[in-house]
Amino acid sequence: MTENTPRSGDYEPQQPPYGAWSGYPAPYPAPPAQAPQEPVTTPSGVTVWPGSGHGSGRRRRRPSKSALLIAAVAVVSALVGGGTAALVTDATQKSDSSTTTTVVNATSSKVGGVSAVATAVSPSIVEISANSNSGQSTGSGVIITSGGEIITNNHVIAGADTIKVTFSDGSKKSATVVGTDKNKDLALIKVEGASGLKAATLGDSSGVRVGDQVVAIGSPEGLTGTVTSGIVSALDRDVTVSTDESQGQGQGQGPGGGSGEWPFEFGGGRYNGDVGSSTTTYKAIQTDASLNPGNSGGALINMRGQIIGINSAMYSSAAQQSSSSAGSIGLGFSIPVDTVKADLDNLRNGGSDSSGGTSNS
Repeated sequence: MTENTPRSGDYEPQQPPYGAWSGYPAPYPAPPAQAPQEPVTTPSGVTVWPGSGHGSGRRRRRPSKSALLIAAVAVVSALVGGGTAALVTDATQKSDSSTTTTVVNATSSKVGGVSAVATAVSPSIVEISANSNSGQSTGSGVIITSGGEIITNNHVIAGADTIKVTFSDGSKKSATVVGTDKNKDLALIKVEGASGLKAATLGDSSGVRVGDQVVAIGSPEGLTGTVTSGIVSALDRDVTVSTDESQGQGQGQGPGGGSGEWPFEFGGGRYNGDVGSSTTTYKAIQTDASLNPGNSGGALINMRGQIIGINSAMYSSAAQQSSSSAGSIGLGFSIPVDTVKADLDNLRNGGSDSSGGTSNS
């Protein structure tokens, strides 16, 4: 066996320690021992003693459980501001989406409220003056084509010899009757030589709900383009009106006009006078938007600016019925626009008055 232990007097050169100066003579005496390191006290009060070194390094003492816990808490604390907040936000959003129902307020519609609806639709609403030997009737109408087709109530133009239309800008044109339907109290007239008119958008009355906000535009008391607003009070009200042409004359306001009352029956009661023996009944939208004499044939509009009804009847208190100052008390009725749309082809072909109305004695 070979002895690896050096003999007495032999000296083997050693590699200089790490960090020794270049050119340090070898052999050399061992460098002086380093001063012992002092113990370190952590902020939490834990004392950590450094280990003794040997060879090329120094053995380190494993940190205590308390020191590890402190380090872990520090790392978690750094993440709280971001990660925890994100988790809380995500949890909140999930909770909201499963328990909250969005309520759409009518006043927050795309159109932007009553003022915006009025601005958008008023150019499509006209005043109608119908003259005959028996008097003058003043009402309203809704432009439905750029070429001058206008929807109104039959009782507004019934028996008229001449019809004048006043637009929102004050201009006037003559119009002729295209077709009438006494059974639905609807009429279609056409402005002569018209083009480029702003047509209203016909909506969907089947989607109307009680409580929906609505706007009414017409010419009450001959005041063209008057705007009122309210809500839908009820649906499918049975309203009975006269089909007698003589009942329509003298029912509007203006020179030669009568009391401004259009008689109708509703809920077993008779309002604004006698409807006569020849009548018809239709399903109407009830509204508390103010409707006054001259609003007949005008528009009932939703908050998207769409026509949902043609205003046809309003009730005045008994004390006012003998006066031209009769006014709305918040009980008005409109023909649903779906009824109008279903009747358009018939009106364009002359109407269906030959079928007559329902008799009510």
